[in-house]
Amino acid sequence: MSGNGEALERKATIFNIQKYNMHDGPGVRTLVFFKGCPLRCKWCANPEGLERKFQVMFKKDACVSCGACVPVCPKGIHSITAQGHTVNREIDCIGCRKCMDACLYNALDIAGEVQTISKIMDVVLEDRMFYDMSGGGMTLGGGECTAQPEACLSLLQTAKQNGVNTAIETCGYTPHDKLMKIAEYVDLFLFDIKHFNSDRHSELTGVRNEIILKNLTELLNTKHNVKIRMPMLKGVNDSREEIENTMKFLLPFKDMKNFKGIDLLPYHKMGVNKYGQLDMEYQIKEDPSLSQEDLDRIEGYIKPFDLPVSVIRH
Repeated sequence: MSGNGEALERKATIFNIQKYNMHDGPGVRTLVFFKGCPLRCKWCANPEGLERKFQVMFKKDACVSCGACVPVCPKGIHSITAQGHTVNREIDCIGCRKCMDACLYNALDIAGEVQTISKIMDVVLEDRMFYDMSGGGMTLGGGECTAQPEACLSLLQTAKQNGVNTAIETCGYTPHDKLMKIAEYVDLFLFDIKHFNSDRHSELTGVRNEIILKNLTELLNTKHNVKIRMPMLKGVNDSREEIENTMKFLLPFKDMKNFKGIDLLPYHKMGVNKYGQLDMEYQIKEDPSLSQEDLDRIEGYIKPFDLPVSVIRH
């Protein structure tokens, strides 16, 4: 689609397309990362996905303060002072990428791009052969893809029209009616349970979990395929009480064919450096990493419930 037609096409704000993913759904996946999220999880590995807007990512260690980015930025975001290169976060980036192109030292990147659904789909379809061979397909993540419900729905519909298996990673915090419209085109939900206690959930993520658990229950009861994902942090959500309360909630769904089990996602630090690039504070001060002994302990809490569980390491 081109010219005026392209201007009318639905668009999505994304920040990455990752190919050859093996962890987020069956087979070989292409993972499309949507920008914007209603949660503020303290351990988020993709801080560049939290805000819908464009953001300058600045690698201070790579910068030589040459100033090449200063005159090309139409918004005046960059400046060179006695202290070196400064990014003015009060000014909204427009995503033109002129500063990034001018930088000879790869010290700048822009998180966020607006792409048409058809162009995203073109990238996804480049690997159709791998999907056919492995039973893979496209997974939408983020951020939170349902935070852009119309674009999310359009991309899923287009994927199904092209015979591509679909999955979405979701926090579940989205209006029920919008989620159910999206669900018609989703082959598998990778649905997060971050903490079962709603007060604690609010402390850790910024929102309560009643809407999340209601949406999860409705998806399972209406026969949509759901795999539970539990990000695990030592001293945060790994207690016997927390695990057992979550398992008791899930137990009524145990024998449903559309309940696809539980993935434990041990805490990792892969996104920590990105916080500095965005001038954001990383709120996890201690190291909540789990040892193999910790994971064995958690699996021991789950074992009496006889629910299928796997450990997924990214």
